[in-house]
Amino acid sequence: MFRGKNYKESEKLIDKQALYDPREAFDLICKASRAKFDETVELHVKLGVDSRHADQQVRGAIVLPNGTGKTRRVLVFCKPEREEEAKAAGADFAGGADLVQKIQTENWFDFDVVIATPDMMGTVGRLGKVLGPKGLMPSPKAGTVTPNLTQAIAEVKAGKIEYRLDKTNIIHCPIGKVSFGMDKLYENYETLITAIIKARPAATKGQYIKSCVTASTMGPGIKINAQKQL
Repeated sequence: MFRGKNYKESEKLIDKQALYDPREAFDLICKASRAKFDETVELHVKLGVDSRHADQQVRGAIVLPNGTGKTRRVLVFCKPEREEEAKAAGADFAGGADLVQKIQTENWFDFDVVIATPDMMGTVGRLGKVLGPKGLMPSPKAGTVTPNLTQAIAEVKAGKIEYRLDKTNIIHCPIGKVSFGMDKLYENYETLITAIIKARPAATKGQYIKSCVTASTMGPGIKINAQKQL
């Protein structure tokens, strides 16, 4: 694979075999960043579970203390009488069957998070096949199916993220921007990894966190010793 000059320069700062203390890892992320834009920092956590089994699913949502550094566009599915309430709370789009049709006919996805009131799920359910694969389908577990629109929208705007296993038993989540600096990235990491540990399924045996890697958009991965985080 071709690697650019900046990537190779960043790579020189990192020992690929080392397991770094979390704070040291995020300090390195910031020092190694050479892109001309504010890179997103992501966390990739491989778990010792089998996502094919319902009793070994790991999924939830948390508000990162320092946000994600990204303004997220919120679409709300609600009854007509609650559309103004949703928009006043910060929703970028609010509607019902009209928005369902727009997504179905125009392949419209100019939003990052979908929130729905419980009485709209019969309508929203028709979008399962298009929203599901994109990780956009509202769910009670993620707090995105709720009658409390004001609180749900505020949490998303404040930096609420959803974490969930993919088919390879890895959780991928953004935890901020390089410009946050080491301390804020560490605080966000600590919040996320603590939530993942608390969400450990009772059916899981053996080592729960198999590996933990952080990387910026354009930078190399840095292995974290997740056992040292708390």
